[in-house]
Parts: sequence; structure tokens; C-alpha cells
Amino acid sequence: MSPAQARERFRSGERVPTAGWCRGWTQANLIAVPKRLRYELLLFAHRNPQACPVLDVGEPGSWSTRLFPGDLRTDLPAYRLYRDGAAVADLGEVAGEWRADLVPFLIGCSFTFERALLAAGVPVRHLEAGVNVPMYVTNVPCEATGSLSGPLVVSMRPVPEHLVKTAVEVTGRYPMVHGAPVHVGDPGAIGVRDLARPDYGDAVEVRPGEVPLFWACGVTPQAAVLASGVDYAIGHLPGHMAILDARDDDYRVE
Repeated sequence: MSPAQARERFRSGERVPTAGWCRGWTQANLIAVPKRLRYELLLFAHRNPQACPVLDVGEPGSWSTRLFPGDLRTDLPAYRLYRDGAAVADLGEVAGEWRADLVPFLIGCSFTFERALLAAGVPVRHLEAGVNVPMYVTNVPCEATGSLSGPLVVSMRPVPEHLVKTAVEVTGRYPMVHGAPVHVGDPGAIGVRDLARPDYGDAVEVRPGEVPLFWACGVTPQAAVLASGVDYAIGHLPGHMAILDARDDDYRVE
């Protein structure tokens, strides 16, 4: 399926997580903030590049970008609306909520390197199970800007112990889509108390002999919107991504 075909299906009402969709094509997180916060968010991303790698930015009021020629208001499977630092609604489209002062940011997504993991023989459990990737809010603070601060959010994939080095090496070749894991092993060391209860997405089985690996997650800007009391913002529903007209291999480095 091409990105354009996927966007058409979402515009027509299909509401599903996008892990495994459009293999070979890049997916991205969406966060749209008022124009007055655009440079603040760029600075926040600059200070926290592993969690917030910026792939593209739109003009104020625009609902498409160079890499996303569709409609950002309707062509993702699901959205989350924020007011005054609270998530107030999950929506299938946001055409009526999109304001003229909103600036859309597209942030790299770890789904982009999953095809490379599979090619290297590393299992990807949420793809096997047909569910959303589990995501957790950690106790690791991001580096703050003047008005934006918040915790690091991570995604988790369990990896057989003998393949941990391979997983680290493979994903490290994709620095613009979060790169190598930020943490390997004990979830409690980053404030994750229960892997069976993710903050976003779905829990997956961690089998004997497997190690949980944690990657920085592009939901981190939404956590900053919550923690900072931002008055208005629109993001994707975690795991329900924007599918870009860019290839996964465009973000691979040697």
C-alpha cells in the first residue's frame, strides 16, 4: 500500500494503529502548537534530539508539509486534542479544531526502523501480536526550555538477550527516528513500574530470556504539552501515525 492509499483509507474513517503499515515508507508523530510556541518547540526539540527528531515543519495554519502532501487534519487514523494542559478528546478528524495559528511538526517515529530489525532477525513483538507498541512515561526529565518541560516517553520492545547488541547496532543507524535505545534492562531504573500497564499503546509479552529495550518516543512533545499546561495543541493518538512520502532508508546512515 502506498502512503497516499493509506491516507485515503484514514480519511474515509479507518481507525487503527499504523505499526506495520506501508512497509518501507516513513511514519511520523504529529504535534501542532500555536504559532507563538513554534520556536520554543524547535528549541525543545534541539535540546532533546533523541526524543524529538524533527523531520518536517509546516507553515502557520497549514495542514500539509513537504513530506506529507495529504491533509494533516483528516489523513491520520486518530488524533488527540489538548486544552490547558489536559487531553480533552480523542477524535477521528480535526478539521473543525484546526486553527489558523497552528504550526504542525512531524517528529521521527521508531516504526521506521522496525523493518530493519526484522531483516536482522530481531523479533518485533507488537507486530507479531498485531497490537500497538507499548509506550511509557519515565521519570527521566527532558531538558527544558523557557515554558516547555516534561518527562521522556519511551517505547519498549522485548529482545532475546543474544540479539540485544544487534538491535542496538541496527537502530543506531537511524538517528533521525530515535536511533539506539536510551535504556536496556531494568524498567524500574527509568521509573517504569509495570510493563503490563503502558501509559500508551498495548502491553506485550516479555518472554524468558528476553530483555526489555527502551527507545525514546515521539510522544514526548505531547507529554511536554501536558506537563507545561499548553493552552491548545493537536497531536496524533499515540501509535496512529502520519505516513509520509519518504522512505525508511532515507533516514539510515552508515
